[in-house]
Amino acid sequence: MAQQTITLIGGGLVGALLAQQLARRGFAVEVFEKRPDPRQAGFLGGRSINLALAERGLQALRSAGLADDVLQRAVMMRGRMVHARDGSSGLQRYGVDDSEVIWSVSRGALNMLLLDAAEAAGVKFHFGQSLVGADFDAQRIRLADAAGTEREHPIGMLIGADGAGSAARAMMNAHTPLGERVESLGHGYKELEIPPSGELPGAVLQLSGGRDQFALEPHALHIWPRGGYMCIALPNTEGSFTVTLFLPAQGPAPSFATLPDADTAAAFFSTQFPGLLSLIPRFNEDFDSHPVGTLSTLYLDRWHLDGRALLVGDAAHAIVPFHGQGMNCGFEDTVVLANLLAVAPNDGAEVFAEFQRVRQPNANAIAAMALENYVEMRDSVADPHYLAKRELGALLALRVPQHYMARYRMVTFTHVPYAYALERGRAQDALLEQLLRDVTRVEDVDLDAAASLFQSSLPPLPPLRG
Repeated sequence: MAQQTITLIGGGLVGALLAQQLARRGFAVEVFEKRPDPRQAGFLGGRSINLALAERGLQALRSAGLADDVLQRAVMMRGRMVHARDGSSGLQRYGVDDSEVIWSVSRGALNMLLLDAAEAAGVKFHFGQSLVGADFDAQRIRLADAAGTEREHPIGMLIGADGAGSAARAMMNAHTPLGERVESLGHGYKELEIPPSGELPGAVLQLSGGRDQFALEPHALHIWPRGGYMCIALPNTEGSFTVTLFLPAQGPAPSFATLPDADTAAAFFSTQFPGLLSLIPRFNEDFDSHPVGTLSTLYLDRWHLDGRALLVGDAAHAIVPFHGQGMNCGFEDTVVLANLLAVAPNDGAEVFAEFQRVRQPNANAIAAMALENYVEMRDSVADPHYLAKRELGALLALRVPQHYMARYRMVTFTHVPYAYALERGRAQDALLEQLLRDVTRVEDVDLDAAASLFQSSLPPLPPLRG
């Protein structure tokens, strides 16, 4: 039996993957994307050019038959390479070994791969089409091309996957208020680039093992934590790194308000990030030409209008990027929604309500953890008490693996719900604090007593992968 047409707004990462998942389940899917086709026009910037792919996102790609293709275009990151003020650095692993790593992927390359896969599954794309109006009662939308020429289009079921600035959300909110709240972090970001080492002037760091094209260790996410602000760098497959500076937007130095141009910014870098400035030969050009991005968290009371329209991904729950889970959470959305629709293809109201019931607590949980991880990345990674808790946790993970797993590992390398990881992480942290309350060194903790405390205080961990 032919299933109803689904109209998707947004052909980015989540929209393209969701379209492919739905088409593979027999739905007729049309996608309207305001940008031109990146496979013809080239990928347009304005957002981070590389992203962190973790287990949740990989599982969604596996379900779509695309994981292997994506990993061939990714760079493995084993952990955080923390760069101290004195120029020293050290790796803090994300997981126990190379079976627990995250992957740096190009947003543009991934988007194009997903578009190809969706078209191969039968999805019809319309590029250069902006959503400018919607009549949900008549089930029609109004679209405009780049020249401003408008046309109407009938919709069956509408799904908005058009990102944090979602036009679909604005149309839905105008029809029925969604309870929208946007909480600004008060910090912004600016992107810079370390080119492949061969493009750097003068002598550069040469790495062994056939990795000489990278000016830094390629298999790590680099962090320069400075307490209240930081720089990070993610590797790209061709040997470059995308560098992102995170600073307060306003206020006393350092803030973006106190760095009005590249000259003042270069002076700031030379004192706060030793050695990094020399790796960014186009620093002045990049700093002056790249905009300061904003960082906010989006909360909605309602994600859908009965069975007529639904929001997914960043359109429903945009978060700050400090846990590297925005894309992964959105990809997880696509699997949940596609599976629900496959079971009840003609009961949109029930499916959309169930989707929100299942996903909203988890979206709220990862939003909270992303905010907490910013503090961890910029402040805690160099804090002795944090490092002691991390060391004790690693010992407990070996001794009582059924009762302790670091929250970061639960979020990044398992399929347990985000909401569970948040609550379990808080309970575990309270016990670690209790164990370290009267000692300053992990060596002084009675590990047998610590293991017994966890076993008696917390139930065993649930199955970690579905």
